[in-house]
Amino acid sequence: MSDIESSLHETRVFNPPVAFSKHANIPSMAAYNAMCAAAEQDYAGYWAKLARDMVQWHKPFSKVLDESNAPFYKWFEDGELNVSYNCLDKHLATQANKTALIFEADDGKVTKVTYQELHTRVCQFANGLKARGIKQGDRVIIYMPMSIEAVVAMQSCARIGAIHSVVFGGFSSKSLHERITDAHAVAVITADAQMRGGKVMPLKPAVDEALSFGACERVHSVIVYQRAGCDTAWDAKNNIWWHDLVAGQSNTCEPTWVGAEHPLFILYTSGSTGKPKGVQHSSGGYLLGAMTSMQWVFDYKATDIFWCTADVGWITGHSYVAYGPLAMGGTQVIFEGVPTYPDAGRFWKMIQDHKVTTFYTAPTAIRSLIKLGGDLPKQYDLSSLRLLGSVGEPINPEAWMWYYNTVGGARCPIVDTWWQTETGCHMIAPLPGAMPLKPGTCTLPLPGIMAAIANEAGDLVNDTHGGFLVITHPFPSQIRTIWNDPERYKSSYFPAEMQGAYLAGDSARRDEDGYFWIMGRIDDVLNVSGHRLGTMEIESALVANPLVAEAAVVGKPHDIKGEAVVAFVVLKGALPTDAAKARELADMLRNWVGKEIGPIAKPDEIRFGENLPKTRSGKIMRRLLRGLAKGEEITQDISTLENPAILEQLKNAVR
Repeated sequence: MSDIESSLHETRVFNPPVAFSKHANIPSMAAYNAMCAAAEQDYAGYWAKLARDMVQWHKPFSKVLDESNAPFYKWFEDGELNVSYNCLDKHLATQANKTALIFEADDGKVTKVTYQELHTRVCQFANGLKARGIKQGDRVIIYMPMSIEAVVAMQSCARIGAIHSVVFGGFSSKSLHERITDAHAVAVITADAQMRGGKVMPLKPAVDEALSFGACERVHSVIVYQRAGCDTAWDAKNNIWWHDLVAGQSNTCEPTWVGAEHPLFILYTSGSTGKPKGVQHSSGGYLLGAMTSMQWVFDYKATDIFWCTADVGWITGHSYVAYGPLAMGGTQVIFEGVPTYPDAGRFWKMIQDHKVTTFYTAPTAIRSLIKLGGDLPKQYDLSSLRLLGSVGEPINPEAWMWYYNTVGGARCPIVDTWWQTETGCHMIAPLPGAMPLKPGTCTLPLPGIMAAIANEAGDLVNDTHGGFLVITHPFPSQIRTIWNDPERYKSSYFPAEMQGAYLAGDSARRDEDGYFWIMGRIDDVLNVSGHRLGTMEIESALVANPLVAEAAVVGKPHDIKGEAVVAFVVLKGALPTDAAKARELADMLRNWVGKEIGPIAKPDEIRFGENLPKTRSGKIMRRLLRGLAKGEEITQDISTLENPAILEQLKNAVR
């Protein structure tokens, strides 16, 4: 691993615009280096000062970092706060009438909510939750469309000290059931349906089906927001409409003050073992990370109109929709629909209409929009933009240049951000007023984030060869544990060979300027359209079909989605005899996976074979399958294969 070579060599450099740097929160490399030096000289003191300056504490902390039970680190442990108070109440005295949320529905209808109005909605809903017996420490599943109500649900849980777990609305009932049962949830907050691309997509039926699978006896309340007004099956025993829950509730609700280490939320992310991992985040450290990254990376200004296009079902929608912008007192856009409806100009029209200043989206969306109309942005007035952002995966240099020139008019810096569900906020990202940009690199670590590259033995690698991306010091916003599985937390993120460093799971290299270049995953987790999907989960779904005996899933590069899912399938019966039958069977299995996991996980390609390439010990040789998926000639040593002839069959498989 210490000798990975990168084929990407980028020489273009874009310095920060002088006018941008003049007003930037971190205006120069000298300012950045001074912050990094302060963190190196007094690491705990550096973070303590930031926590005191940025966060409002109900009870000040006296302890900063507790490393006594590493890697179960604790930050600001004896301090008390409430995250909802920090996002809402603290703004009421100074900017109660400032717009907090600009919601644009799928059909284009716009709703604006002030901080005062959002505070009232959150208090009423929080009181409704308490009236249902939901209390501090209880887990609540949120399975909602992108909406004001989704933010209200999250903030309301935070207000009463309940621990929310948001599940992306595109996930299936089976995936939802897994998360309900693992979290031991007591309630589910959902909607009758969501509106996307002009279509009504029911949500409540998936909740009903998930609960019907059993082991959900703790769920005593299903709260349903009436979004579409469609026919909805009803169980009066535990179902209640959102509007009935809040009717008559007080518009004030005293925040529940919790310790800084109290879990704010659990967010499930795919793991390579097939069982989703419940990433547990704290209250104090997580909030600090969301706020500092808003201040530094997004160069937040009180006049900004901020738009992060991520769904609240992902960590990006937590940190840069539900919490970070509100904690900073910002105004942000929330969008219900899809970027291609009613046409491919939707994003650009929204930027124009709402005068968006900061636009944060995924490379997969950027690539899709280029394909749908590379010149479309020129038909809209995008002059309000001052900063662009990218999240979810590395952005390839060609897409970066289009984004920079066509969307940003060659005047808006691009913050290409590297971070993870587990880190809670940006780790490596440009500070747009300070750092020269190079297309394709996330540049340098944030001040106080000690990122490095290690080899397989955990020794740091100081040259430009690639290796494992690690973070050598604990940081406030990091994962605290995997819910109900501390041993998996230790083995996944702090394996013994990494000598106490956090193992990110990505490979990376550094260039001559110290900039980090992310080179891909070091495990079998696919990155499809910015979403991390465990291959084992997809394989498990395929094998659950009665026709399938075995399956192996790999990724191959895809121009739009980043990675395409390729499945190699062994059937229990005979192989399909012609292309038409193979396509019919493949379509059936694709739909099966969509129902088992969700549409995002559907394989793009399914190849049928009599077997899979295995060693004599039974291990599937996935590296060979990756080569086959990419159409490469197999040049590796296959002498350890039990069945080398299978490679030719899979290469020429009907698909």
